[in-house]
Amino acid sequence: MQPVIAAAGCFLLYIVVYRFYARYLGRNVFKLDPSKSTPAHDVNDGMDYVPCRRSVLFGHHYASIAGLAPMLGPAIAVIWGWLPGMLWVVLGTLFIGAVHDFGALVVSMRNRGLSIGKVAENLIGKRAKSIFHLIILFLICLVMGVFVRTVAGLFTAEFYPESVFPTFFLMGVAMVMGWTTYKKGVHIGKATIVGFSLMLISIFVGLQLAKPDLTQNSWVLILLVYAFAASTLPVWSLLQPRDYLNSLLLYLGLGAAYLGFFVLQPSFSAPVLNTSPVGAPPILPFVFIVIACGAVSGFHGLVSSGTTSKQIDKETDAVPIGYGGMVGESMLGLLAVLACTAGFRSPETWSEHYASWTAASSLSEKMRAFIDGSATFITTLGVPMELAQAFIALVAVSFALTSLDSGTRLLRYNIAEIAESIRLPQLTKRYTASAIAVTLIGFFAFYEIQGQPVGLAMWKLFGSTNQILGGLTLLAITIYLRQRGANYWCTAVPMAFMLAVTVGAMIYELNTYWTSGQNLLLFVAASIFILSVWLVVEAILRLRRDTTLVALSPDTE
Repeated sequence: MQPVIAAAGCFLLYIVVYRFYARYLGRNVFKLDPSKSTPAHDVNDGMDYVPCRRSVLFGHHYASIAGLAPMLGPAIAVIWGWLPGMLWVVLGTLFIGAVHDFGALVVSMRNRGLSIGKVAENLIGKRAKSIFHLIILFLICLVMGVFVRTVAGLFTAEFYPESVFPTFFLMGVAMVMGWTTYKKGVHIGKATIVGFSLMLISIFVGLQLAKPDLTQNSWVLILLVYAFAASTLPVWSLLQPRDYLNSLLLYLGLGAAYLGFFVLQPSFSAPVLNTSPVGAPPILPFVFIVIACGAVSGFHGLVSSGTTSKQIDKETDAVPIGYGGMVGESMLGLLAVLACTAGFRSPETWSEHYASWTAASSLSEKMRAFIDGSATFITTLGVPMELAQAFIALVAVSFALTSLDSGTRLLRYNIAEIAESIRLPQLTKRYTASAIAVTLIGFFAFYEIQGQPVGLAMWKLFGSTNQILGGLTLLAITIYLRQRGANYWCTAVPMAFMLAVTVGAMIYELNTYWTSGQNLLLFVAASIFILSVWLVVEAILRLRRDTTLVALSPDTE
């Protein structure tokens, strides 16, 4: 099959399923009501709870969930061929990932904008909340620690130092835009034209300026300072406008890359299916684990229930933002599949790049594969390769930084909720919780085990931890729907599938860590596995108790 035909079929599926299934979920399952007040209006503290225009909030949500992972996961998983990754990115999104993100947003929105961990306390019990908090704490620290190091590496002279100036220039533009629109009442349309134009100009300027020559560790420190500042500022001052501008950047990048792809009409350099790559784990269930963000991701539930639910203006905005945002990220994941399978010059070049699992799982090299492949598509539109690379690198870096500041803010919320649970009110303070969050992220970015940062050493656990959190979030949503007499099968079936494939993958990984003597990974993976099983047991006990109460109630007759 030609890549353009496969991609066209994927786009058709996006349109049809969103048109019918997403609307069914909103109207018939969750029964969204535009007249109901949301937490953004009920609380509206000017800091975290701030009503936001739908287009701007979509940009924040989209930018926050679309970090490096939807580019990295598919860029690794194509070692099994182009078909498995493409199917999972599209079908996994439409029937699992988008349902997960949308459901988490609605459940949180109807529970005062609380995180999915805190909501689990009301749905399942206090122990469920604590288990969620522990899994979330580990996942965010791990992911943000790796993101910090990866972005820091992209800033070095070896990769794309020309992306430094436009990246930091964008932060300044966003803050001015936030101040003028929120405090001075400047129309969002005028601010968008000026801000986006300046951002595009900064790409050209960045190519002309002298390239900074700092070490990776120096960039890590700078990024951690940025993460602390971004996580403590009001959402209107940086988070909303920067994510909004970033989303416009991604729209342009996706549009240009896909247009160039259809103009170029390349052939696949990768095979349709490769079931036994050198050193790779089994394709089943690991294709569902390696491609997390871009198909389904537990981290997205944290964004939906952490920042987005605190800013949503109307309940009905949840469909385009929660479900539609995930479809948008799937398009980024699909582009990664195409760039890393049809963006190579020849099958021989692709085979050399994906010669083994060890080569395929190198994060920085996979980012290079995505950036160069996407830039190749854009060059068919007459754009010089150097400029195209700088543009796509800026897209990748900007979204990684968006995930970093959103992730740090989410970690701040999580730490504050933990501190509240264990009655340490001094740790719930904004600056204190953010300082702890940045310190933990820095630990995963800097602390080394056998010469490798602990975050990178544990990166193998990202996929399984992320997917188990996604399955557990779907479990919480299922209980929410069941308790309200709604059709819960639309989340129960995806939940069962995600828990089954993730548990299978974790058992395989535990055996690998045991036989290879990787004691640290074995201990952490076993802890996550035990906590996950424990949470499922707690949920089953809660469901049995609910069923018994309903059976004993006189209202059931």
